[in-house]
Amino acid sequence: MAFNSEITIDGRKIGPGHPVYIIAEMSANHGQNLEQAKALVRAAKEAGADAIKLQTYRADTLTMDCKLSHFEATGPWQGQYLYDLYEGAYMPWDFHAPLIQLANEIGITIFSSPFDDSAVDLLESFDSPAYKIASPELIDHDLIRKVAATGKPVIMSTGGATLAEIDEAVKVAHQAGVTDLAILKCTSSYPAPPQSINLKTIPHLADVFKVPIGLSDHTLGNHIPVASVAMGATIIEKHFVMSKEDETADSFFSMTPDELEDLVQGVRQVELAIGSVHFPSEPSKARRCLFAVRDIAAGEVLNKENVVNLRPGVGELMPKDLGFITGRLATKAIKKGMPLTWHHVGAIK
Repeated sequence: MAFNSEITIDGRKIGPGHPVYIIAEMSANHGQNLEQAKALVRAAKEAGADAIKLQTYRADTLTMDCKLSHFEATGPWQGQYLYDLYEGAYMPWDFHAPLIQLANEIGITIFSSPFDDSAVDLLESFDSPAYKIASPELIDHDLIRKVAATGKPVIMSTGGATLAEIDEAVKVAHQAGVTDLAILKCTSSYPAPPQSINLKTIPHLADVFKVPIGLSDHTLGNHIPVASVAMGATIIEKHFVMSKEDETADSFFSMTPDELEDLVQGVRQVELAIGSVHFPSEPSKARRCLFAVRDIAAGEVLNKENVVNLRPGVGELMPKDLGFITGRLATKAIKKGMPLTWHHVGAIK
């Protein structure tokens, strides 16, 4: 398989050597309120995110309205049936047009995770710049083929998928003509405990698939997504809510605008700190060198009484040289406080 080593979304290059691409995931945090959804788009832009991402589905395209026990939600959503959960969480489809218009006006990229063919058709009517395959849909090869047929870049999330399942999905995408592919390491727990994240998987995925790798993060706080940058993450996606007080399906593990801004700043600082392989080309003056601690006459024996290693390191001779010069004669007078040079060091007495 041969994918591009970097991808481009809406003119922005993504991959090793480029700034980390930060995606604010709106998910259900619109609360089915258009003005709240618009506020999230604006806040993502103000916080410095590169993109805001939607989810495009309807309850009846994900599950059926059935009250059998296996249709009950689990985890933090326990006590609800799946249909009712999705019916209360999905974004009304008529929100897409005004949100996409707003994003284009203020200059932030907007795209979505489609969950069925009709969602792809809707998003294509707006010429979506990219598509995200959500973790649970990674095994839906027909959906991957449908998205691939658009010719747009594809980001795949891998929460809950085995390496074999990821490999299958990648092969399906390749066979369907995808050339711009990125993969996100993901842990499908809400919120995800730090010990479940396994950031070492990021460089492993990069080595296996040779595509940009990122992190879709569900932990609380910013420490883990910021750390992922040092592990090679080129994309970070994190759920985003206007306020912790908002009661939506995802609000309890989502970040606020202030937290998103902190994330962006933290990532940019880590990018600067990673830099390149580097070692000082000149000795630091903060370390020690050998000094005359009293006046030394020409022909006098150099020893540990008249030569000591002290800061600053402005001279030629370092502490390791003290043993070598001890017992040798000074070739010329050395004033107290002067650093020794090799021209001061003569033969052994």
